[in-house]
Amino acid sequence: MFQDISEESEWDLIEQWVARSDKLLLKKLSRNDTSWADEKGKHQAGFYIPRMIREAGFFPSLTARVDKPHIFHSACPTFWPQTGEHKASGMRHYSNKGSETHFTVVPHDLFRGLSPASWLLGGRLADPVAGAQYWFFVIDSTSLDAEILETALDISAEFHFDILDPAQILKARALDKDASEELIERINDAISNGTLDRLLASVGRLPAPALIAEEARAAYFKATGTRHLDPFGMVAPGDALMRISRDFEFQIFKGYELRRRAVEIIAALRQHRDMTSAVVHGFPDLDRIFLSASQQRKNRAGRSFEYHLAELLKAGNLKFEEQAILGGRRPDFVLPDKAAMMPGADRGYLEALILSAKTTLRERWKQITHERFNSAIFLATVDDRVSRQALDEMQAADIALVVPESLKTSKEAAYSSHANVISFKEFFEAEVALKRPTLLKLQLKQPV
Repeated sequence: MFQDISEESEWDLIEQWVARSDKLLLKKLSRNDTSWADEKGKHQAGFYIPRMIREAGFFPSLTARVDKPHIFHSACPTFWPQTGEHKASGMRHYSNKGSETHFTVVPHDLFRGLSPASWLLGGRLADPVAGAQYWFFVIDSTSLDAEILETALDISAEFHFDILDPAQILKARALDKDASEELIERINDAISNGTLDRLLASVGRLPAPALIAEEARAAYFKATGTRHLDPFGMVAPGDALMRISRDFEFQIFKGYELRRRAVEIIAALRQHRDMTSAVVHGFPDLDRIFLSASQQRKNRAGRSFEYHLAELLKAGNLKFEEQAILGGRRPDFVLPDKAAMMPGADRGYLEALILSAKTTLRERWKQITHERFNSAIFLATVDDRVSRQALDEMQAADIALVVPESLKTSKEAAYSSHANVISFKEFFEAEVALKRPTLLKLQLKQPV
């Protein structure tokens, strides 16, 4: 069940424990890491440690039991700040059952009812606390702290687990060194020359979302050597879409955003006689600036995803129309066009479809349940946090979810066992080219 993202943040407490650590472990939790907390009769109680992490020196070495030499174990006393519990945790590895190690004796309640793709963040304490050598936080993927974590660390769409330096979190929200020095120099020069208003005007408006989206695709092409987004010519078109929208574009957007907001804040604070009065009397201005920044980030993400999806449709030579108004509703994409969706249109069920796009679903997927015009409904997303309950409800509403290829098979997401979830590759090759070839401008030859 999704948690309310407006809940109180524990990030300040997280940073306190990060500061007491010499190394950190960040792991995206899979269903195997958490299912024991929700299902009765499960003997397992704990999460798994990948072999790469086990052998990285973060945890103590395993020792074979004398009576059962195929079982390796080590003690790892832990503290869990969210519940205040000390646990006699430990690692257990069965050498005859695979490479992963089971981390046992953990608080059950923290792992119960988690959304898919939630996070485990822990640290190795520089100085043990009441005998505990390690601490751990469990962060639900729909929480505010998950948003802070993912934004602060620029976590890529392909991330699963890693050992981190505490400085990566404590300094994560600082600007890139070269970029920050260049920006500081520009602002100081503008202050000295009396041209701060002119600088604010030059960076005060971000490029149009379509231009930033185009810049992101160009960056992706350059980084990967790819020359097109033809979904029929790519092994994993959905993964490409996810990387462009979640990784490349966000980095580009943040560069523009930082320049704008930094100059805005300096301009707002310089109106006051000293730092104290600037902070106290200027707080409403600061609050307005940060609220505007937060809203702009959320609005940008959804629209840019639609731009990139449109590029996939164009590159695949599909017939489609964007934002067509149908009966008071405006689906993101109708295929082949609005005319085919009108009452009495002379076409069959498989000669049209609705394709909606949402970067994150939450309960908003229900908005499309009325977008039915004698055709199938597909909902495209790059969200890996959709619950099993939501997937069941979508299946009951006859909505097919389209996700990146890596998310379809991911152990952290809940998609692999659901028949109404397909990959982007399956959408283009099976649902369009095979079942609905009339939606293609140039019909593909079917394999013999």
